[in-house]
Amino acid sequence: MLKDLKLNNVFVIDIETVPQKEKFEELPPHLQELWEQKSRYQRKDGQTAVEFYDRAGIWAEFGKVVCISVGIYHLERKQIHLRVCSFAHHDETILLKQFINLINKHTKNLQLCAHNGKEFDFPYLCRRMLINGLPIPAPLQIAGKKPWEIHHLDTMELWKFGDYKNYTSLNLLAAIFDLPTPKNDIDGSQVKEIYYQQKDLTRIAKYCQNDVITTAQLLLRFKGLPIITQENITLVK
Repeated sequence: MLKDLKLNNVFVIDIETVPQKEKFEELPPHLQELWEQKSRYQRKDGQTAVEFYDRAGIWAEFGKVVCISVGIYHLERKQIHLRVCSFAHHDETILLKQFINLINKHTKNLQLCAHNGKEFDFPYLCRRMLINGLPIPAPLQIAGKKPWEIHHLDTMELWKFGDYKNYTSLNLLAAIFDLPTPKNDIDGSQVKEIYYQQKDLTRIAKYCQNDVITTAQLLLRFKGLPIITQENITLVK
């Protein structure tokens, strides 16, 4: 199937999320109780719900999207190029609307690709769109569709080859495929602090873009194609 994949129909995406409130104590009492219930079986070694709250951003019910980066392939002079843009905003509704508008302009034969996208990015976006009262664009809608009608690519799933036992990080795949990954000055565990303490969306967007570039390069390797050279990668502001 990958050999027939048309790259100009693929949007590579990555999202960055944070807890809806900086501190557990800022949640309304009923949500504090619900967070305690939701996180009960994930907490280990006597962790309290308060101590575990730093991870609230990974659940759409308690988190929000602060950045979405998108990579779009295009062919120029027989070479593959990648254009990368980001939507980052403190108002989640605004950035989701911007992303939806982009998707709606390219709905025909569009395929979305993300690393661990089927378990995280795609459902997270759909849930947050519903919570914000926004329509889910056609490429993200899967209700009632047959598996072959869902045009979602997941580089982690592709690497599993039917083996569902473990998670393989994007960083590990980049290392074993010797991909030239852009340098990050942060990692995912620091996004909450950078968002709430430093309020630096630009830094978060750069981190998100770098993951999109790495995922886009990985998909090319899976297709048996050469990776994109640095001069053929454009960051769109």
